[in-house]
Amino acid sequence: MSSLRSTLDFLLHDWLKVAQLNERTRFSDHSRETFDAVLDTCERIAREKYAPFNRLVDTEEPRTVIDADGSLRVVLPEATKAAWQAYAGSGMLTAAQDYDVGGMQLPYTVEAAAGSFFGVASVSIGGGLLTIGNANLLMAHGTNLQKQVFALNEFNGRFSGTMCLSEPQAGSSLSDVATRAIPDGDNYQADPLGPRYRLKGNKMWISAGEHELTENIVHLVLAKIPGPDGRTVPGTRGISLFIVPKKLVGIDGQLTGERNDVALAGLNHKLGWRGTTNTLLNFGEGKFQPQGKAGAIGYLVGKPGEGLRCMFHMMNEARIGIGMAATALGLAGYYASLDYAKSRPQGRPLGPAGKDAAQPQVRIIEHADVKRMLLAQKSYCEGSLALMLYCARLVDEQHTGTPEDADEARLLLEVLTPIAKSWPSENCLEANSLAIQIHGGYGYTRDFPVEQYWRDQRLNMIHEGTHGIQATDLLGRKVVMEGGKGLQLLAGRVNGTIERAMQRPELAGHANALAKALQHVGAATKAAWATGEPTAALANAVPYMQAFGHMVLGWTWLDVLLAVPAGAQDAASIGRVHAARYFFHYELPKLGAWLKVVETRDPTCAETPEEAF
Repeated sequence: MSSLRSTLDFLLHDWLKVAQLNERTRFSDHSRETFDAVLDTCERIAREKYAPFNRLVDTEEPRTVIDADGSLRVVLPEATKAAWQAYAGSGMLTAAQDYDVGGMQLPYTVEAAAGSFFGVASVSIGGGLLTIGNANLLMAHGTNLQKQVFALNEFNGRFSGTMCLSEPQAGSSLSDVATRAIPDGDNYQADPLGPRYRLKGNKMWISAGEHELTENIVHLVLAKIPGPDGRTVPGTRGISLFIVPKKLVGIDGQLTGERNDVALAGLNHKLGWRGTTNTLLNFGEGKFQPQGKAGAIGYLVGKPGEGLRCMFHMMNEARIGIGMAATALGLAGYYASLDYAKSRPQGRPLGPAGKDAAQPQVRIIEHADVKRMLLAQKSYCEGSLALMLYCARLVDEQHTGTPEDADEARLLLEVLTPIAKSWPSENCLEANSLAIQIHGGYGYTRDFPVEQYWRDQRLNMIHEGTHGIQATDLLGRKVVMEGGKGLQLLAGRVNGTIERAMQRPELAGHANALAKALQHVGAATKAAWATGEPTAALANAVPYMQAFGHMVLGWTWLDVLLAVPAGAQDAASIGRVHAARYFFHYELPKLGAWLKVVETRDPTCAETPEEAF
């Protein structure tokens, strides 16, 4: 992990100047020393409690046993609990929270950087992504007692959290959720924990939905409240959000000893991420009878009908978290294939007459094509890491900057979040594929970890909003919202980098290429919406997002290069210069093909009849 640490140090301090945040009141107690101490701690825990067990949690998948009451219980390897306890004990669950709730008031930029160690070591064991997001949502939208009873106990590691959106019949189409919430008696509004409802329904693909790592699991559940006629408001406007604990708790945060009507129906057996349980949960099936009635007890969060608005607080955090997980997996594969390429002898030097069998074999890193694959991985993964930390820096700006700077950060995050989630998910998957390729036949076996990295990675293009959903969000909403203000703001940031880079002769060529890419993306955006017809505009949203993402990564790399001293000859600087050069020479030119179908609103995909397949 030494390579990751040195990269993080450069990005945090040489590029993002994160120590400047300490001039703000919220972070004034911090220094480079405290930031380093956090990174040191997380690196150590990841090395000791996560990395040695990455293969174990992949081969010893979660399994179920039947308890005495007839319910299913999940069994995980003991290493998983030890990892959770070490993570929770480190204080990272509350790292960015206020002092008065036990937090460190750490910049989110540093928290995100520290979290990358766990993803590289074992993304399958996982950290506190969902728990932190769950608690943050409650801190933003919950009542004071909901924060005290649920959020604070998630922050201290006693409870863990989930997000329960999808259902067996409704994956991404949340307007079609069928889970119902009925007021629990005439005095349903008298419960101090919030208006109390009884929920009935099924939730699918719930990560960490059942385990025994914590005393309790706090489910955040989307459901619809029927009106007096038994009907619900159609679409997403009728969705509300509820806290549904696995075990009931009192207002003091202690367990009452009564089980809520939430039952594990089964585990989903996944291609990767096998160390994290993924579940089908039944709410209100009657297996348990909390307080003498069937139906899972849930407490309303916010107002009726505003569930999706509240849940997006957690979903957007999760999307950035998935981008970081994808980045970490890409880096893990890159480091593994780099080590292999440096040690594996194969082939001989080429001379005018071809290979000279009398010459000794060379290590495969000496072959140009292997260097190509390593440079591709480095450009994708280190570029993604820089983008993720830039987004984290925007979160800090949104929370602690001036009103004007905070609003700019909000708009930039709106535009960049679909890219932050999707670009690493797609391109770091390709990086993991290249890591397998460098290993040759060995890479396709379980003797080396790269095949597991690829399997773990494949999920990231799907969960927290598929590639197509993120693309539709980007082109259909984010770049046109508020009159296109967010896109204009991003273009201003990109142009600022271009102008600075033009002052350095060695970067001028990259700056010109990025300027053309930015202009092309802007023109394609206008062309896509030229008719004002959403169906035509969005038919090629994914190619648009791929091009947009490449432009953003080109900007990120160019901005990073501005932090590399001109003419620097140390290995790390040379590596960054060459990775960026690879991206500008081999990757950025792909924009033309992607944007051509966007600009012409090519109807090939949309108009192909079902019978033609």
